[in-house]
Amino acid sequence: MRNGKIKSGGRRRAALIIPFLFVFLILGIVVYSVAQKISKEMSLSAINNLDESLDLIGNTIETILGKEAEFQVLLAQEMADSKNPEEFVLSYERNSTMVKLSLIRTGETEGISNTGEVFSEKDLDFSAGKTVDGLPLSSSYVNDMGTWAYTMKCPVMRENDEIAVLYIEYIYDSFDEALPNDFYNSEATLYLMDAASRKFVMKPKGMGERNAGHLNLDDFYNANKIREENIMKKVDEYINEGNDMMFYHNIQNQDSLIYMWSVNDGVVYLIGYVPVQAIQREGDAVNQNMFIVVALMLLAFVGWCAFYLFFERQQRKIQKDREEEREIHNKQLKEALQTAQIANNSKTTFLSNMSHDIRTPMNAILGFATLLAKDVDNPEKVREYTKKITASGQHLLGLINDVLDISKIESGKAALTIGEFALKDMISSIDAIIRPAAKAKGQNFDIAVTGIKHEHLIGDETRLNQILINLLSNSVKYTQEGGNIWLRIIGLEQHSNQFERVRIEVEDNGYGMTPEFLETIFEPFTRAENSTTNKIQGTGLGMAITKNIVELMGGMIEVFSEVGLGSLFTVDLELRIPDIEADEKFWEQKGIRRLLVVDDEPDICENVRLLMEDTGVHVDVAHNGEEALQMRSCDMEKDYDVVLLDWRMPLMDGIETARQMKKACAKDVPLLLLTAHDCDELQEEALEAGIDGFLTKPFFVAPFKEKLLEILEERGIETENKLQAAGSIAGRHFLVAEDNEINAEIIEELLDIEEATCDIVQNGKLAVERFSAEEPGKYDAILMDIQMPVMNGHEASRAIRSLNRQDAKMIRIIAMTANAFAEDVKDALDAGMDAHIAKPVDMELLKQTLSLYLR
Repeated sequence: MRNGKIKSGGRRRAALIIPFLFVFLILGIVVYSVAQKISKEMSLSAINNLDESLDLIGNTIETILGKEAEFQVLLAQEMADSKNPEEFVLSYERNSTMVKLSLIRTGETEGISNTGEVFSEKDLDFSAGKTVDGLPLSSSYVNDMGTWAYTMKCPVMRENDEIAVLYIEYIYDSFDEALPNDFYNSEATLYLMDAASRKFVMKPKGMGERNAGHLNLDDFYNANKIREENIMKKVDEYINEGNDMMFYHNIQNQDSLIYMWSVNDGVVYLIGYVPVQAIQREGDAVNQNMFIVVALMLLAFVGWCAFYLFFERQQRKIQKDREEEREIHNKQLKEALQTAQIANNSKTTFLSNMSHDIRTPMNAILGFATLLAKDVDNPEKVREYTKKITASGQHLLGLINDVLDISKIESGKAALTIGEFALKDMISSIDAIIRPAAKAKGQNFDIAVTGIKHEHLIGDETRLNQILINLLSNSVKYTQEGGNIWLRIIGLEQHSNQFERVRIEVEDNGYGMTPEFLETIFEPFTRAENSTTNKIQGTGLGMAITKNIVELMGGMIEVFSEVGLGSLFTVDLELRIPDIEADEKFWEQKGIRRLLVVDDEPDICENVRLLMEDTGVHVDVAHNGEEALQMRSCDMEKDYDVVLLDWRMPLMDGIETARQMKKACAKDVPLLLLTAHDCDELQEEALEAGIDGFLTKPFFVAPFKEKLLEILEERGIETENKLQAAGSIAGRHFLVAEDNEINAEIIEELLDIEEATCDIVQNGKLAVERFSAEEPGKYDAILMDIQMPVMNGHEASRAIRSLNRQDAKMIRIIAMTANAFAEDVKDALDAGMDAHIAKPVDMELLKQTLSLYLR
């Protein structure tokens, strides 16, 4: 049975191969006949190509002649416009094309050349009557450089009168660069002949080998043994008439095609020859290639037969390989399924964690609310329960904000709110949030700013705060009691004078992180889990949010950590510098010309120097108290106007240095203590030693200026009016638009606690109507919810601003809404509101905002 299958397979293969062999035999016969036909056609085509090549060369020469004639006409026009054409000629320098420029005044026989010699037309022959674009062309001649040349002349016309004739000598060698370097693989020859004199004036480079004696047409005949009278006579007729001609002749024992090609109506001729073998080489090459193709096809046929036999043997192997690939593919599908299941489990774990983390503060809120109702008559317990409810509510709000923030960032809807901010204000707000938390755990929190040249920058202050709070909160959480936390803001080398490069470093000596966790720290829903930190609550979104915000700002964040040694986060950002000029007049008006900075840390001294650079104040530095005392001069004119003292310095601290300065010098120079520590514990001692005021590190110009104003005002010196921030809203009356009864009741009670009153309306339309109905000045501000029925807060704000009364443009409208994203703030401001406060309402923030706008 098996032998039967083998025989059947062999017959099937033979049945397939024989027809293919027959087809290839017929194909070979067809190819041979076609090759013969192509050879003849290629010969004719080669002659046509030679015609086209000669036409192309001729057109190139005609174009050059035409451009020369065109330029000569333009040059003649410039000479006509020139006051002194002779000076124009003398100033023209020889170049590679025009070697001689001459001018003869009309009516004169001699003129001048740009070479300075006397010029006469008698040496030139224009008798042949040849022209280029209407300009007479002389017969060719050998010029003073020994090069074949020709001259064209052109009248110089001024107001339709000929004032002179311009002669320009051109050389034939200038054609060489424009002509082809290779002609039939350098087997063809080509000469340029002057038709009038029958002299060969040029042979382009690469156009075959020049035979000795090819100086004119007769030499060409003799060198190539062309002695037929009828041919030479016919050539003379064609040249005299300016026509082209070709004829076959044996040259150097080779059948060749001789050509004589007219250029510019017979002004010059292209003369040469090309072997017939060179013309037919392309056709021979085509035939050769065709035979090669046929041979390759035969080889391919043999190869195909071998492949066909081999193919059957490989079928089973290929089928086996496919089965193995299918198994690998199934394995990959299983792995993908496992990955999806892991991702699903991660989300399940996250939801479980979130359920626990949300229920924990919610349980506290509900539990203490129940206890609050039970112990309503016990003021101490009421205060304690309220405090714990507030803390749990703030924790719950933080969890919700993180989840909403990461959702918005991942959906690509997060946007930056760009504006100008003061670095000092941002650091102060961060310090106010982080320092109490660090102090509660007995941790040391140190802030340093170095290398920053501008304290006012442009960026998203809210997002920057979010980055710093996320990083620093983690440091406080994951650092043991009594540990150290550092916040460093470092100015890097600027790439542009329009941007400040800032590096933020947050470092701690806390628990640290494992290398495995560092790989996933910036992924959502991840938290470090170990016996030390697993009791710390959180969503695990803080680092993911931070990284996304940094990248949204075009920055970069990195983390370095080691278990037991602590962690270091670095954030690199570029923030635009606002176009604000330094206020040098303030320092001049207050007579502050020299400043002494006393600090044992060189970086802090350099930072003060950089920030004071644009104020016009000269800054000197001392690194300890003794050096500072030596630098002080008791001369009233040479002494410093202000002294900045660090508190903790070796040998002599800032307070003792101040005490010694007060004893040594009679001049009452303002002494300011610059410290990163709490001033309360040393205030009494410092004031007794003569310290006039305190500045918190890091140093910034704005608070330094404010403190100086305060000191100068206390001393009775005339100063600028100081802005007073009113800290109370007592006695103020507000219009509140809030559709939620509970929220309305809460805001009414909160305002009542601050001794302020309000009128409440349920939607934006009623707010507009109430404001319109009341007398101007009744309401100090409007607190406006956004999402309300009938008319929302944005529409109501626009309606109020459009009212035809003066206070409608001036009254402050504050948005109080649960819409807390950056674009919500922008929408509120675009609608005409003055500020935005997110719910739940922080009363201290509301008081600060109202105080800012109502003072």
